[in-house]
Amino acid sequence: MRMLFKLIGIGLTLLLAAPSFAEKSASAGSASKKEADDQNDAGDANGKKKKKSKKNGKGTRASKSASGKSNGNGHANGKKRRGESSSKSAETESTSKPLESIAVAAPKSTSAQPTPAVEVKKVVPPPTSSSPAPAAIPPPLPKVEKPAKPAPTMTFEAVDVSGKSGERQRLDVALRQFKDEHYEQAAMTSHELMQDPKLAELYLDAEYLLAKSLYRMGMYHSSLGEFSKILAKGPQTKFFKSSLEWLFFISHKTLNESVILGEIAKYSNAEFPERFRNEFRYLLARYHFVRGKALDLVEQKAEANKSFEEVKRLALIVPKGDAFYARAKYLEGLAYFREDKFNSALESMKEVVRVTRPGGAKSEFQAKQDKEVRELAFMQLARTHYGHRQNRYAIYYYNKVERGGKQWLEALFESSWANYRIGQYEQALGNLITLSSPFFREEYFPEALILKAVIYYENCRYRESSWILEDFERIYLPVHDQLEVITKKEMDASEYYNVLADIQKKNKTVVELNNTDLILERILRLALTDKDLKNTNDSILELESELDSIAQKPDAFKYSDLSKNLIEGLKKQRETLIKKAGIMAKGKLEFELGEIKKLLTNGLRIKFETTTKEKEFLEEQLREGAKAEVVKKYKYSVAVADDQLYWPYEGEYWRDELGTYQYTLTKGCIERNREAQAKRGDEL
Repeated sequence: MRMLFKLIGIGLTLLLAAPSFAEKSASAGSASKKEADDQNDAGDANGKKKKKSKKNGKGTRASKSASGKSNGNGHANGKKRRGESSSKSAETESTSKPLESIAVAAPKSTSAQPTPAVEVKKVVPPPTSSSPAPAAIPPPLPKVEKPAKPAPTMTFEAVDVSGKSGERQRLDVALRQFKDEHYEQAAMTSHELMQDPKLAELYLDAEYLLAKSLYRMGMYHSSLGEFSKILAKGPQTKFFKSSLEWLFFISHKTLNESVILGEIAKYSNAEFPERFRNEFRYLLARYHFVRGKALDLVEQKAEANKSFEEVKRLALIVPKGDAFYARAKYLEGLAYFREDKFNSALESMKEVVRVTRPGGAKSEFQAKQDKEVRELAFMQLARTHYGHRQNRYAIYYYNKVERGGKQWLEALFESSWANYRIGQYEQALGNLITLSSPFFREEYFPEALILKAVIYYENCRYRESSWILEDFERIYLPVHDQLEVITKKEMDASEYYNVLADIQKKNKTVVELNNTDLILERILRLALTDKDLKNTNDSILELESELDSIAQKPDAFKYSDLSKNLIEGLKKQRETLIKKAGIMAKGKLEFELGEIKKLLTNGLRIKFETTTKEKEFLEEQLREGAKAEVVKKYKYSVAVADDQLYWPYEGEYWRDELGTYQYTLTKGCIERNREAQAKRGDEL
């Protein structure tokens, strides 16, 4: 009986020791394998959710038996360890036995110093000589009392069949939350790991997981901040290349791709992944193009020339047929246009038009990008021809711009000048009717009134020309005065942007604007005609929207330390962008102030010439006895082409008619010398 109690005691001892043996034997292989799994998950930069691995599927579950299986939590090659059960049936049988039997079936130790074998002797009573011995009935086993409180080693927390450290398990929790699409929880868990000084070895893993979680939450600027910190640690870190890939994903999500141009430029010498290499070249070319424009504004021509040379070099590297080929060629054409290389600029833009023809097997995103760059190429072809006095070619390309597109109004306005140059006054005035329609009241085309006044002046309609100039002064002279007040102030760069931000806030309200507010609203529209400033303004508004989104999160996230850090990071990004926008806003406002001064000066000159012509007309009438005439009625026809319909304009505007107006001049100069007028137009 004593031997039986001894046997049960030894079995229980083996049972309690078995988990530590399994943990010790699995630690070396499992740790390295899990690290590889974590890296594979971290490298999943394409944003797709991976299928759960069968190898790690049981990594956090308790084993049903003390012996357990090693295929799920042991070595990565799936081989069984020594001392484990060799058959599934044996394992099933062992799990169905009572506690005492389980203790006997416990696996042997695999440690360096194995437990000495215990000799168990069987006691058999001697047989009697009188009769055969009946079958021996074993004495009943004594009842083993269970302890009131289970030993700590028998609790769920103490059984670690995965062979991982506690720190690694905490990271696994965050990874599991990420895979289960609980991104807010994954972000908070990762941030907690980063704050624990004992987990310095896992800091980079947690930071990378935090950056990915923020991206999945739609907080792209916060995610960019975390990826920037990872990249700053250098290319020797394991997440450097995959973090570079995430920069491109962020650029596809934000309104303005230029927010990542600075980050990409920092690592221009790094080896980018093959599938992003051409996109990197295009973005780097765009970075140098924006930089070159900024250097031109501050009269640093030598440095600007270097930037534009880099633009052309990078554009040549992007292969034809690539998704970014057309956009790279467009930047190349702009660089040639700046250098006044007429033929090279035209050839680059024509190549853009050729490769962006609609049709073919294109994704929706690619088709949209091609359409936008195609419209820009048409505009640049028209401007290049216009700059070289080839007005009919310019009109041809302006008419190629799609009606209702982003470039359409700009094309209408610029083509009006080309039509004026060749004496097609009716078409020029028709385009200006579209620009003055209530549909486009928010647009900014101050020069349109000057052009209209010039056309009336050329047709001897001096009184109408004077009225138009008076309208121009009434509308834009207060804008000129307000611009002078703003630009002469000794303000910090960020304060210039704050002026524009205040105007935007007023525009969002339903309060009726006074005259001063209307003038400031025109200044805002004037400033935002600069595309780079508009893009930066969009990024600032996007950052503010991301800040507001934090307030909409659950309380656990909203009041966490992570939330406080994110808010601080977003505010720093916003301050940086505001300074950048302020510098651009000041430069743009100063430029437009100079342009309005020129327009006002031209208006005064036209008014002076108009007054002189009216004086000459009155003097001639006095000499002729009030019989002299300067203006006569023109002969005109309402005949139109077969595919057109004539409809008289009576002051109303219909959206489907915009862009089709032709103004009919019913009267004008007695001697209508179109060739002389066209020649004069070429001098402008």
